[in-house]
Formats: sequence, structure tokens, C-alpha cells
Amino acid sequence: MPRAHILRESRIEQSPRVKQVEGIFDIPISERSSEKWEVNLPLEDREWHIGLIAGPSGCGKSTIARELFGAAVCVGFDWPEQKSILDGFPEMSIKDITEILSSVGFSSPPLWLRPFQVLSTGQQMRVNVARLLAEQKNLAVMDEFTSVVDRTVAQIGSAAIAKTIRRRNQKFVAVTCHYDVADWLQPDWIYQPQRNEFAWRSLQRRPAIGLEISRVHHSAWKLFKPYHYLNLSFNKGARAYVAFYRDQPVALQAVLKTPHAKVHNLYRGHRAVCLPDFQGVGIGNALITYIASAYRGIGARITSTTASPALNKSRARDARWKCIKPPKLNQPFGPSSSLSIRTKWIPAVNRLTTTWEYIGPALARDQAQALIYG
Repeated sequence: MPRAHILRESRIEQSPRVKQVEGIFDIPISERSSEKWEVNLPLEDREWHIGLIAGPSGCGKSTIARELFGAAVCVGFDWPEQKSILDGFPEMSIKDITEILSSVGFSSPPLWLRPFQVLSTGQQMRVNVARLLAEQKNLAVMDEFTSVVDRTVAQIGSAAIAKTIRRRNQKFVAVTCHYDVADWLQPDWIYQPQRNEFAWRSLQRRPAIGLEISRVHHSAWKLFKPYHYLNLSFNKGARAYVAFYRDQPVALQAVLKTPHAKVHNLYRGHRAVCLPDFQGVGIGNALITYIASAYRGIGARITSTTASPALNKSRARDARWKCIKPPKLNQPFGPSSSLSIRTKWIPAVNRLTTTWEYIGPALARDQAQALIYG
């Protein structure tokens, strides 16, 4: 089990200013300043995945982490200055790189093509964690965890990261001065150096994420467009809905009526985007499903086509969604295509897509009408 006797000393140079402060504040004259810790973490007593070392600045968190875990401790990485973040990962397949980026809640392909230094601090945090988990599969320790990011982003990111760590059956220790991540990270144990206090925790549910959903003008697409994996135009005939978290827009779902020879009231998902800082905790899927239940509440049928492997896996486990078109590659229109089918909507080309229909519970009709028609 991790155990350490740690002593850190530094020489005190008796300069005139040092002597003045010693005299003014009655500090005993000394040639050396020292601090010591006796640490004993019983980590072999139980199986665990996530640990948290938390305490105020200066209490010895980083010193203790480096002493106990050595080379496993990471603050950040040297990323290529001119190349994309994809090129900063170790030798692994592009499939594995994109999967681990998506799993920690950074699932915006357009942003994967950018260099690390141009990403936001929240995005950099997730990318660093993804690379750490990729490189250190047995034990990964991140110092200054979430220290420089917005606290809402830190909490959402912690929940996404925790889910990934447990799914990958890895061990991760977060070292931070912020206690607010504990409920979202759901660590199996917490150590507080300032008290020399260790405690096992039982796994609990993370805090609920309460969303407010409203119909909005189609111009809201401008906020979300840069993060859509296709970055296509928006059909102004579509109805747009946005989910707000703590009064902040975080996800968009647009719905478009689809002409059909036999089904009068048929709609399909047109665009769906969750902003990068809020990915990884199911907000996007929750919005899509809620909107689908509202359309079912007015007697409509609604479908959703996606190329996302993660979303397809999620829907395959969700009884509220039925697969109506299994994965297939759409082909581009050929020379013999009828001009009558050349609409502004062009299906995905050379991407494996799956189409689902919502068959779950319907939202109450009055609630559905209020949301759908605004």
C-alpha cells in the first residue's frame, strides 16, 4: 500500500529583510525551514477506480502525490505546436484515439483537427485526460485537476471522465484544491493532506443536471454550427430547440417535417449538437429523446439518423428507440438520379449511418404543443 515518510527542507539565507521579518513577527531564528508528512493510504484493502487528493493550496498535495505515485503523476503534456491534437497521441489507431476523445466528452471532430494551444481551457483539460488515460493504462494521476477551468465545466467534465475511467477499468487519481468535483467525479476514496485524513466512499449518483428546453429562432444555429461534425447549412424551415443549463445554452436539436406518400405526420432530426464543454454526460441524447416524446405527444412519428457509434450503442440499449434502417453507407447521387429528388437535403455520403424511430412514451399533449409550437 502507498506509504511514505516525507521531509522537505530548504535553507534560509539570513538577509537583512529576513532578519527584519523574524524580529517584527517574533519568528525563531533558524537556518532551515522544514515540513514533513506521514502518509499511509490503504489502497490495497479494496478494489477502486478513482481516488481524490484534495485540500487547500500549500497543504502538500502535489508533494505527496509525486512521492506516492512517482512517474504516474502528470500536470500536462508537450503537444505539437503546428499539428492537430490527433498527432500528439501515442502509437495507436485513429479509431482508438477518437473513441477515447469522445469518451471523455470531447466529441467534436472539427476541433480534433486543431492544435492543442488554440483549444479552450476546458477542452484542453479533457484532451490532457484522454492522452493520460491512453498512455498510462495501469495508473494515471493528474495534478492540478480542473484548477484553471470554469467550475460548471469542471463538474460536467468530471462526470464524463469518471464514466470513462470506470468503463475502461482503469485507475485514476485527481489532485486538486477544488472539492466541488467530488460529487461529480464520485471517487472511491478521498485523502486530505491538511488533516492527514483518508476515507473510503461508497459509489453514489452524481448530481442531477436540470435542463430547461425552449423553442428558439433558427439563428441559434450560428452558436452551435462550429461544433457540428459536418458543419452544414441549416434549413430555415426546421424547428429549433435549445437546452439551457443554469441559463446557459448547451445543446440544440432541430426537427424538419419529411414528405412521405403514406405517413402524413412524419418528422426527422435535422441537426443535433451539444457544446464541447457539456459533452459526455448524455445531455444531447436527453434533449433529442425529450423532443421526440413531445412530437409523439401530438401524434407525430419522428426519426433520427446518426453516424455516431456511441449514440448507436446507447439507442440499441434503449427500448424507447427502434432501429428502422440498420447501418449502411449512403451513395452519392449518380448521373441517372431524377432531378425531382435533388432537394437542399443531401444524405450522408460514405459514412455509416443508422436510422432510429422513437417509440417511447409520449409527452402530455398540452405540454407537447406548448414546446413544439413555442
